[in-house]
Amino acid sequence: MNKTISNILIQEQVVLEKIYHIRDQKVMLDLDLAVLYEVETRALKQAVKRNIQRFPDDFMFQLTKEEWQEVITICDNLPKSAKFSPATPFVFTEQGVAMLSSILNSERAINVNIQVIRIFARLRNMVADNTQIRLEIEKIKNKLENQDKNMEIVFQYLDELLALKEKPILKRNRIGFKPDEL
Repeated sequence: MNKTISNILIQEQVVLEKIYHIRDQKVMLDLDLAVLYEVETRALKQAVKRNIQRFPDDFMFQLTKEEWQEVITICDNLPKSAKFSPATPFVFTEQGVAMLSSILNSERAINVNIQVIRIFARLRNMVADNTQIRLEIEKIKNKLENQDKNMEIVFQYLDELLALKEKPILKRNRIGFKPDEL
C-alpha cells in the first residue's frame, strides 16, 4: 500500500462508532460522512440533492425530527452545531455509502468509501456468524430439554422400583419337598 493511501485511511473503530441502527438498518449520518470525507456537510448534501435519483429510500433517507431527537439524546459525541441545526440529517445505508463514491470524486472519498464498505461487509458477516451460533445453541438447548425429559422418565422408573422394593414381601407357602419339615 502506498504512503498516501495509508495516511488517508481512518481507524476502523472510528467508523464503527459512526454506524447507527435506525429503522432496523445500519446507517451513517451525513455529518459523520462529511467529516470522514473531509468535506462540508452542506457540500455533501448539495451533491446528493443534485444526484437524488441515485439515492432511493433503501440507500438514503432523511430522519424525522423525532428520530433526530432520539439520536441526539443517545449520542453524546455529536457536534453542537449539528444538534441545533434546523434541518434533520440524511442517513445512508451501506448501498447509499457506496453510491456516494460515484458523486464524490476525490481520492479521499474513494478510499474512505472502500474502507467503510469493507467494515459494513464485516458487520454483515458477524451478524451471519452470530445467527449460525444462535442456531447451534438452539439445537443444544433442544437436546438438553430432551435429555431432561428422558432423565425425568428414568427417575420416575427408579422411584417406582424403589416403591416396589419397599413393599413387604408376603411369605408364600412353598410347594414341593420341604427339608425343614422332617
